[in-house]
Amino acid sequence: MNNQNVPDVIVSRLPVYLRALQRLADTGVSTTSSQELGEKVGISAAQIRKDLSQFGEFGKQGTGYHIPFLIERLSQILHVDRIWDVAVVGMGDIGHAVARYNGFANRGFRVAMCFDADPAKIGKKVCDYPIRDAKNLAQDIKEAGIKIVMLCVPASVAQDVADKLIEAGVCGILNYAPLKLIVPSQVRVQHIDPAIGLQRMTYYIP
Repeated sequence: MNNQNVPDVIVSRLPVYLRALQRLADTGVSTTSSQELGEKVGISAAQIRKDLSQFGEFGKQGTGYHIPFLIERLSQILHVDRIWDVAVVGMGDIGHAVARYNGFANRGFRVAMCFDADPAKIGKKVCDYPIRDAKNLAQDIKEAGIKIVMLCVPASVAQDVADKLIEAGVCGILNYAPLKLIVPSQVRVQHIDPAIGLQRMTYYIP
């Protein structure tokens, strides 16, 4: 359903389009144009048409895009036409925040496990799930067949934890630790560093 030759920058825009389309659908709108969609997401209509053309023909000239169909196709392309079980590793402030975030369920993800190494946290519940002992991390992840993890541990242990996750069969890591992880080519890592985002922004603020 996906094409490995599609540039990652295009893939990164597809969830943005999908979110905007879902918001339009929630208001009862059934059709849209690349111009209207572009205004919603801040991307040119020409770029949207070019991006979508990587995956086939989705709209008709003069009538635009049928929103339910485009939502369905983008969900299939991104493989979020199913629910992915996700584990959160590291239950500090960030870990607690992402585990409690209620925006995952309608976007294709469900937090199914939480882990921490602090004995004081193990056994306590977050969103009805008990925090598990990180000593059993690899075994529990492997037995549950979890492929995606949100890594919220300190930078000092992030690589070691990532290595254990990869050994357990994890294929995707959303990394909140301020450290670039070294992973095999078949493992995808997305780095989330709010400080970098702020520093990039302050460049433009006098």
